[in-house]
Amino acid sequence: MDKHSINMGLIGFGTIGTGVVKLINANKDLIEKKVGKNINLKKIVDLDIETPRGVEVDSKKLSTNVNDVLEDEEISIVIELIGGYQPALDFILKALKKGKHVVTANKALLAKHWEEIIATAQENKVRIAFEASVGGGIPLLESLNESLAANHIQSIYGIINGTANYILTKMTQNGLDFNLALKQAQEKGYAEQDPSFDVEGYDTAQKLIILTLLGFGEYIEQNKFHVEGISHITPEDIIFTLKELGYVIKLLGIARKIEDQLEVRVHPTLIPQEHLLASVNGVFNGIYLEGDAVGPVMMYGQGAGSMPTASAVLGDCINIISNPQKEMIYGPPKPALSSLKNMDQILSKYYIRLKALDSPGVLHSISGILSEHDISIESVSQRKKSNGLGVPIFMVTHKALEKDLIQALTKIDELEEILEKSVLIRILET
Repeated sequence: MDKHSINMGLIGFGTIGTGVVKLINANKDLIEKKVGKNINLKKIVDLDIETPRGVEVDSKKLSTNVNDVLEDEEISIVIELIGGYQPALDFILKALKKGKHVVTANKALLAKHWEEIIATAQENKVRIAFEASVGGGIPLLESLNESLAANHIQSIYGIINGTANYILTKMTQNGLDFNLALKQAQEKGYAEQDPSFDVEGYDTAQKLIILTLLGFGEYIEQNKFHVEGISHITPEDIIFTLKELGYVIKLLGIARKIEDQLEVRVHPTLIPQEHLLASVNGVFNGIYLEGDAVGPVMMYGQGAGSMPTASAVLGDCINIISNPQKEMIYGPPKPALSSLKNMDQILSKYYIRLKALDSPGVLHSISGILSEHDISIESVSQRKKSNGLGVPIFMVTHKALEKDLIQALTKIDELEEILEKSVLIRILET
């Protein structure tokens, strides 16, 4: 292959892989003009090369043998889009050791094997690019790593799972309960048959690990921080907090630096209606970050899907072709953080929902327990009795330590008058 041409190999011809091929077919002239070279997708590898993908591709380029990409000395860029841990990890490491640059959308693999993958790339003086791993088509990671590199990042707040955001949007806009909103998401193909990875916050957590790496230079394993999903959120929570308090519930990935400590957490969060993140609806993603120089920055766009993700994948390829010798710097130099802040030391305002018997003294008992744990109440609302099933009580606290609130709610839940386990949602203050 001459110096004016670049060969690429694609491993994984699924939804995103198909998008990559479509985008190359559609915009090949534009891409080649930008990089000043001819680009050639030389080989496409997948276990299934018989099923039609609805895209024009030369059958000679199709293979079921991954070594047709990994062992081909003419292929300088490998695009890995099979997902999962294995055999993706083996393929990526082998490609890097063969001196090939790698582009991937595999956030799960990066979150778990970051150090090994980065070390292998650096040892072999090649690049690993992964813009598509967080935020789909949103140009987020390159912005963090380069355009915002002169900033000390102070905080990152991300709506980075479209499935959970779609469900919460439907619950908010249409009054649906969680299960019905989930069913609609599944029918539209936004949610898997087993949706737990998305709705319980694990997908958000994996993406947050990458954002924390690039924003703060810290690799925090998933088992080291709090991860909580949205399956316990009810229409009662959504209606009350929206109409009475002016908040919208979103599943947020949060990473922020407080003095010399780092907070990393994933959980449903009450966001003021006027905040930019409150308007991020449906399957869209939104990331709000703050830097010491640039101030607040909001990025918004499609966080998944064939073509948006393919856009990010080929953006990485273009970057590598244009700058093949570029030194890899992933995130700022490691800051002098004394520790990861424990969740029980988080200071926040809280929304609390309780269900209690409509009997004298219940509110007095609840407020007494909260007071014993240094928690003051900003507001309280008690709804009318409903079908003899108890009375919903909604509270908002002033700022309190999470440890104190959890201890108080444990005692409150033990009261005979309390009919269901209490629910708490943290409040984002602006």
